[in-house]
Amino acid sequence: MIDWLPLLAPFALVAMLYGSVGHGGASGYLAVMALAGVVPVAMKPTALVLNLAVSLLGTLAFFRAGYFTWRLFWPFAVVSIPFAFLGGRMELPAHIFRLLIAAALAFAAVRLLWPAKAQTATRPPPAWAVVGAGAAIGFASGLIGVGGGIFLTPLLLFCRWADVKTAAAVSAPFIFVNSAAGLAGNADSLGHLPGGWIWLAVAAAAGGWVGARWGSRFAQPARLRPALALVLAIAVVKLVVT
Repeated sequence: MIDWLPLLAPFALVAMLYGSVGHGGASGYLAVMALAGVVPVAMKPTALVLNLAVSLLGTLAFFRAGYFTWRLFWPFAVVSIPFAFLGGRMELPAHIFRLLIAAALAFAAVRLLWPAKAQTATRPPPAWAVVGAGAAIGFASGLIGVGGGIFLTPLLLFCRWADVKTAAAVSAPFIFVNSAAGLAGNADSLGHLPGGWIWLAVAAAAGGWVGARWGSRFAQPARLRPALALVLAIAVVKLVVT
């Protein structure tokens, strides 16, 4: 049996860090649970439930700050949701898949730490890119048990489809809908939630709200880039060691 009390503070810190860049924190929660020896059957639903709470608070914070863009959010969401549902239903050996994703995220983390150029004008993504990226991110999100922000945010930034804060504002609700779809695809897994999950959710929500408030209201974009790089690095470690 796992004593969940010592995990409250780590979960709150993970949520604070991820929330500052509009993410829900699923990959971080999975890393903490893996290190704590939580049984795998409980890890995925727990991470996704906490993801829902933190990403919802992030959505509210970045929306109220005026950074959310509906026209950028909905095409990716519409495409990704059914694929997240499909990925959530699958339970396949995915170690090679995880390593490939870890390599891609490691590159993204390093790229974010390079000196940033002056902000250039953003451009709308082409339809073919939305369909391809939305499907791939949605499926990967459901299969691994994350919301997809660790993939969507770097993509939006590298392709200049959004600036840092707009990318965070779009990623938060994207994570929420994909987490919900992933859970719906494997609803039976909710029966494996730990007995103390509500307290984990409270801790994550508190940390996520603090992070989202800081990221949406006070943080400068230059400070969000290294924060996002750290988030991606945590995700890489999680994917490699679990």
